[in-house]
Parts: sequence; structure tokens; C-alpha cells
Amino acid sequence: MTLKVLSQDPGPIGVFDSGYGGLTVLRELRKQLPQYDYLYLGDNARAPYGTRSFDVVYRYTRQAVAYLFQQGCQLVILACNTASAKALRTIQQNDLPQWDAQRRVLGVIRPTAEAVGLLTQTGHVGILATSGTILSQSYELEIQKLHPRLKVVGQACPLWATLVENFETDSPGAEYFVGKDLHSLLSQDALIDTVILGCTHYPLLLPLLEKLTPKDIRLINQGKYVSLSLQDYLQRHPEMERRCTKHGSCRYLTTESPSVFDATASHFMDAHIESRHTDLNTD
Repeated sequence: MTLKVLSQDPGPIGVFDSGYGGLTVLRELRKQLPQYDYLYLGDNARAPYGTRSFDVVYRYTRQAVAYLFQQGCQLVILACNTASAKALRTIQQNDLPQWDAQRRVLGVIRPTAEAVGLLTQTGHVGILATSGTILSQSYELEIQKLHPRLKVVGQACPLWATLVENFETDSPGAEYFVGKDLHSLLSQDALIDTVILGCTHYPLLLPLLEKLTPKDIRLINQGKYVSLSLQDYLQRHPEMERRCTKHGSCRYLTTESPSVFDATASHFMDAHIESRHTDLNTD
């Protein structure tokens, strides 16, 4: 994909997800860094990404990042664990140098992996995530790189995102499946004291998770640590901070029907949302 000449003018911070989950990250970003402008893009028409191959996730994510760059974003956050696991590194290493070496694409896995080393007391960490994220072992690899002493185990939760998007977070079915997967994770290692919610949908299951999880186990909501990490990044990189506009605005784009997106997105953001439809390139 060859991009047209990109503007060097300051622009909004781009936030991308395959669907709705990244809205939980956006919500924390706006809470922690409300002065910036944000442009959210959900590829809802092609969601979910979790079961797709590395090549497909990379191609879709690359298209989304290119689109956000063309909309003026100088910095893009992949607020999607699957995209962060399967596409981030290749985009950073192969595509950014060709497109614009001054722009940046950041993910959600590293900030969470950095934080977990400071939060666990036993050194035993659990990951709850989609099948794609678990199979990629991205969390295990990142945590081991940063904190070699930690022991990490993961559990795929294939139905959780569907429960969230169908507003079933407090249903008997949700309690059954969440309890089942949580038990499977904790039975792998009795010393786990910290559990990463490795999918951005899962914060909407926090009330249920807190009910089902032993009180001595800490649950990590990614959005908080991604927002703190971005704040630190912008403080350490004033040249990028100056390239992010600051009017406190937020716009929403979706590859799905805006009316469909808005109903669910409003639930995620706990606020009225109005989005605009867009198409991504299919090359």
C-alpha cells in the first residue's frame, strides 16, 4: 500500500480496534488525557479479529493504520490485543519507515506487561484473552522479556466478547462461562495473584469477575495502564506531543452501519455516541 503525501500538520490521536472493545481504552484515555483530540476507528464490519490468521489481521490492521494516518493522525494506538499481538511489530518495523518515520503506532500489550511486574507479589500471573491472543503467546513473550522471573499462564475465553456485545454481562450464561474459564485459569497455578484482562471487551465483565474471583487476586484493566503509559510517552517525547491537537474532541468512525455501532458503542462509553461510516481499502 502506497500512501499519498501525508500532512505534517498536528492531528488527533488515532485509536483503532477491530470492533467495540477498544472503546474501553478510549474511555480511559479521555479520562486521563482529556485535553487531546481523538479519532476512533472500529472495523466492525470485519470483526472479530480474534480467530483470524496473522496475515489477515496484519493486512486489516495495516489498512486501518494507513487510513488513520491519511486522516491526519500522527500517533495511532492499537486498542486491540489481537492487532497488537499479530500486527504491531511488523507495522512498526516494515511499514512506518516507508510511510513516515516520524509517525508512531503503539499497542496495548507492552504497557500492561510493564505494569504487571510491579503489581504481582507471588510472581505468578494469569492471562484471560481471546483464542488468538493466547495462541500468539504475545503476553508471555513480552512479560518474560521484561520480567524473566515471572511465571505466566493463559486461558482462552472464546465467548466473553460475544456476551459483552450482546449485553449479556450479568446473565446466568455469562456467569457460567466466565466462572468456567476463570476456574480453568486458576486451576493451572494456585499461586496466581494477578490476572490480566487481555481483551478490551473484558472490563465490562468486571462486576461479574470481581464477584467470582478470590479477593486476594488482582484484576488488571488494561485501559488504565495504557492511558498512563501514553501520558508518560508524550512527556518523554515532546516532539510527538506537539503533533497531537488539543481541543478535547472525539470522533467515531465505523466500517459497519453507524446506527448499529452507535447503540453498542454508547453502552461501552456510557454516553451517547454518533459515528460516521467509512470504508477501508481491501488490497
